[in-house]
Amino acid sequence: MTVRASRHARRLGRLLVTPSVVALLAWMIVPLAMTLWFAALDYRLLDAGPARFAGLANFAALLADPGFYAAVITTLYLLALALALSVGGGLVLALLLDVAAFGRGALRVLVISPFFVMPTVAALVWKNLMMSPVSGVLAWIAQGLGLPAFDWFAHAPLVAVAIIVAWQWLPFAALIFLTALQSLDSEQREAAQLDGAGPIAMLRYLTLPHLARPAAVIVMIETLFLLSLFAEIFVTTGGGPGNATTNLAFLIYQQALQSYDVGGASAAGLVAVVLANIVAFFMVRLIGRSLTA
Repeated sequence: MTVRASRHARRLGRLLVTPSVVALLAWMIVPLAMTLWFAALDYRLLDAGPARFAGLANFAALLADPGFYAAVITTLYLLALALALSVGGGLVLALLLDVAAFGRGALRVLVISPFFVMPTVAALVWKNLMMSPVSGVLAWIAQGLGLPAFDWFAHAPLVAVAIIVAWQWLPFAALIFLTALQSLDSEQREAAQLDGAGPIAMLRYLTLPHLARPAAVIVMIETLFLLSLFAEIFVTTGGGPGNATTNLAFLIYQQALQSYDVGGASAAGLVAVVLANIVAFFMVRLIGRSLTA
């Protein structure tokens, strides 16, 4: 009876899970299949005639376009810069929040708040209220110091976008680091202090090695999201000046909704998915080695 009951329970469990699994597969496979189909067509929205089968012509045209390689380099550069700013800033914030001080609870709430701001709103706030060379807060500070106002989106657009993105991801990195810091054994800290270790030595030999695994997890999660960065670029720079801030996601948008080339945009989307999976594969292997070390 026990064996029959367990078999019946397993069958019932599979039956209950089946609808969600089917829905999930349909949610992923149907768009992928349609993208594959459109990528094999010469399909332009402004053409009056029917779409024609193009085979691999869209992929060949994409790989022959210098703008594609520029978009790949921009994507990787923006990813590296945003990761460096968010992880470094999150580490500093976590170290500051870990210190017992009056009002630490309210300060933690303020640090978390950027994570609840929508990307479009955050980009508009930074563009118009912070980085504007005419009325921005940074321009006001520069003028107060006797320095000329700096036009971020004209002279350093990639850095400006990276700062906006890093500001949004700072709470995530800070919370992960802060949780890891609070799990650090207090006896180890006391032993290091008794052995005469100063703050710099404790940070280098005790705190940073303890934060290696959380840092790896932060990098992996942020990488998966930052590879598809779009809203901040669309709102602030529009991919410019020129194509200075055109990453892969914005390149796909340009081909689909500005050039009306659905076939080329589908091919670019598939290539972007392949590149993102390659990056994610190496990141998972790197993190796996870090976690098992």
